[in-house]
Amino acid sequence: MLNAFALGALTQCSLVLSGLIVFVVTVPRRTVGALAGFGAGALIAAVSRDLLPEAHALQLIQSAMWAMLGAAAIMAGEHYVDKRFGSDGPSGALGIVIGAIVDGVPEAIIFGIQLASGQMVSAAFIAAVFVSNIPQAVAPSADLAAAGWNWRRIGGLWGWVVVACGVAAVLGFLAGSAVSRVQGSRMAAFAAGGILAMLSNSLIPFAHERDRNAGLWTVVGFCSAFAIG
Repeated sequence: MLNAFALGALTQCSLVLSGLIVFVVTVPRRTVGALAGFGAGALIAAVSRDLLPEAHALQLIQSAMWAMLGAAAIMAGEHYVDKRFGSDGPSGALGIVIGAIVDGVPEAIIFGIQLASGQMVSAAFIAAVFVSNIPQAVAPSADLAAAGWNWRRIGGLWGWVVVACGVAAVLGFLAGSAVSRVQGSRMAAFAAGGILAMLSNSLIPFAHERDRNAGLWTVVGFCSAFAIG
């Protein structure tokens, strides 16, 4: 169980490290956009190469329903952020943070289930998650810092995401240990839908507003993520 928590948390710890780097190095606006575009491409690769094949065990209608639930979770989170912070200011950056949660928690549950069932956890998938988290955290953290958030607040925000992913991995491990037929297919479809909704609503528009060449960096991120695998 401790191994599950460690795997779920350590895979996401690059969120904290990357989020705090904006207080050490000044990240230009265009670089923030390029990083966001790169992260978007890496996430598209993760959806197509890892999450959708994992969800293939479900019937198509079931995959679609769980993907829609993931998208609904993103929409609900972004609605709350807009209501809490307004449509301007840090709301766009926080929408990306919500996307990291909807992405990371189901992935951590899948890791826990795989550990419980004795399946080999893909080192390439772990590496892809770790690397894709870097631009996904740097981009919104730079905007939050510009909006007046200090390093403790930003570090704490990403820290809670890491802890949540560790706990999710433990829950996946317990579920996989209690019921031998439990699979991560539903969580994979849920994560895929949430990621696609977040990309469309938050990360890609966020990237394009800051760098007109963000589309090129999206392709670079996509190709790089595939190269890792």
